[in-house]
Amino acid sequence: MPGKACAPGKGRPRATRRATPTCSTSSASARAWPTRCRVSPDVLALARSDLATRRELFDFIVAELAALEPEDARRIRPVRVALQNQRDHLLAFAGVLDAKLAAIAQTHAIAEPLVREACLLRRFPATSPAYWQGWKRLRAQTGCKFHALFAAVSRAMADTPRSSSLVENLNSRLRTYFTLRRHLGGSYLDLLRFFLNHRRFLRSRHAEHRGKSPRELMTGRGHPHWLTLLGLGPLQPQRA
Repeated sequence: MPGKACAPGKGRPRATRRATPTCSTSSASARAWPTRCRVSPDVLALARSDLATRRELFDFIVAELAALEPEDARRIRPVRVALQNQRDHLLAFAGVLDAKLAAIAQTHAIAEPLVREACLLRRFPATSPAYWQGWKRLRAQTGCKFHALFAAVSRAMADTPRSSSLVENLNSRLRTYFTLRRHLGGSYLDLLRFFLNHRRFLRSRHAEHRGKSPRELMTGRGHPHWLTLLGLGPLQPQRA
């Protein structure tokens, strides 16, 4: 049967309803438990509310999962516990962004709500009517400070990586090294860490990263091939 969204009660505030997990189910009898659960963008997207509001919405999602847990504790409990334990880490980026926006407000002598509005504009595509309506309204409110404000907010957002994105990227890189191994010991993880830190990038969207390893990018100093660093001797040139 087609998936259905798990909706909270009708009396909840609008913002809270938007924060509900998006769920899909495999059968009508199991619709109380989301087999695929996605946390709303209201919680994890960069251009959204402040940290306090995000925490409130995040806690609501965890509470909804806890209410569903008796239906299928084997599958729901690990998800609920993981989200509950990792809340502060997943939302840490929001506190960093809040501090940057507050600094921008002070630097440009602009009220913080207007700085937040500049941030929230990034929710919309630049080609959408909603984006340009908000753009014109914010420009009218900030006057000659608008362009400097918008540029500062854009830089702050670009320099604030979301922890969830970093974790997803790391997991996608590591998954291929784990699939064929039944046991993961400390020695294997140490070797994998060494390999990933010293292997040079073959390709990258950033031209300055190509042909360099993470260690070289961090330290600014070159190093031999990672196999040579392991004591296996210098690489032999490939034969034609």
